[in-house]
Amino acid sequence: MTTDLAGLTDALLTAARGAGAEAADAMALSGAALSVDIRKGALEQAERAESIEIGLRVLIGGRQACVSASDISARTISELAARGVAMAREAPEDPYAGLADPAQLAKGWDLAALDLHEDAPETGAGELQDMARAVEGTAMGIAGITQVEASASHSRRAVHLAGSQGFSGGYARSSTSVSAVAFTGQGTAMERDYAGEGRIYRADLPDLAGIGTLAATRALARAGARKPATGTFPVLFDERVASSLIGHLLMAINGASIARGASWALDLLGRQVLPADLSLIEDPLRPRISGSRPFDGEGLPSARRLVVESGVLMGWTLDLASARKLGMQSTASAARGTSAPPSPSSSNIDLTQGSKSQAELLADMGTGLLITSMIGSTINPTTGDYSRGAAGFWVEGGQVQYPVNECTIAGNLKDMLLRIIPANDARAHLSTRVPSLLVDGMVIAGA
Repeated sequence: MTTDLAGLTDALLTAARGAGAEAADAMALSGAALSVDIRKGALEQAERAESIEIGLRVLIGGRQACVSASDISARTISELAARGVAMAREAPEDPYAGLADPAQLAKGWDLAALDLHEDAPETGAGELQDMARAVEGTAMGIAGITQVEASASHSRRAVHLAGSQGFSGGYARSSTSVSAVAFTGQGTAMERDYAGEGRIYRADLPDLAGIGTLAATRALARAGARKPATGTFPVLFDERVASSLIGHLLMAINGASIARGASWALDLLGRQVLPADLSLIEDPLRPRISGSRPFDGEGLPSARRLVVESGVLMGWTLDLASARKLGMQSTASAARGTSAPPSPSSSNIDLTQGSKSQAELLADMGTGLLITSMIGSTINPTTGDYSRGAAGFWVEGGQVQYPVNECTIAGNLKDMLLRIIPANDARAHLSTRVPSLLVDGMVIAGA
């Protein structure tokens, strides 16, 4: 984490100009991660990884190319720039490719307010082992649990982005996480479930024993799972999986999909996409949240925005290229790595929470399916037709009756999203805060 990332991006831009690039931007990433896995009471694996990556995007007229490397020698930087320029000269012309104008660039961001990096000694392998063992020991101490796999990890990552138009900025983030997968039963009757938590600051992690207890409790509840009935019933998406529904909406309003004309949301701008009492907010500036960032992948300042207001879709998610194609302004939503150009992506999403608990929504649904995990998906990107494998619990009279698996749920996203009813159980520390969601009238294919 001590590498001079700003110096690397400066060297890349200098090399690009020397090789003949008209404009360029450069990215340098460094990271270190340590993880341990505990199984059957013993250390199964300990792994440490350190990496550094550099990437360069060069532009010549309306042509662009991206090149990357994990070697930061002066020779590699020079060769990288020459290769990028040669590739750009052969690339197809793209009238929408280009850097941000200087007036659009972020200036004077407050990294201290975002608080994305814990300024403390790195959590060592011994400490991580102790954390994983604490979670495993708690779960194994619960009757009926036959095996537990526990993990703990700590990582630090830094990024610096610079452009030939004058932008230069970087930030770092840290993360500590712990998780457990608990098993019950044997052979074909074996069931499993998990629990896990991660935070930017280790001190913000919840009680480790509670994580182990939750993993074990969830696994035991899965014992004896069978297929549910086939028919049309209400479905309650547990908070663990409910964000996937909102994720499908976010994918549909992604500017890249809209610009290609390949989205079921093409005609929905300014129209109702959620119930009128719900709004969807993107806020990349939430402190101590993993998805926060002071600027996007093109150097534009991050800002809070209303994606959906009172049920009405307010705008697409746009980077500079998709905004130019659509004759709009970027929403500062560009994301990128070292080897590809920017593309639109959202971060830190909040859906309006409801007034009822999950238990109260179960009571309201009467008979139906509570989904706690999902397997695979078939989503038609142009029609919004939706089909996914699911597992969870069958509910009758508002009460969970037995666990279910090997079933499929189906519907159409346009209709489903208009009928969602949120609970009030979204977890505050998550980047995407979506509570449990009740959807009436979905087709369930089971027994």
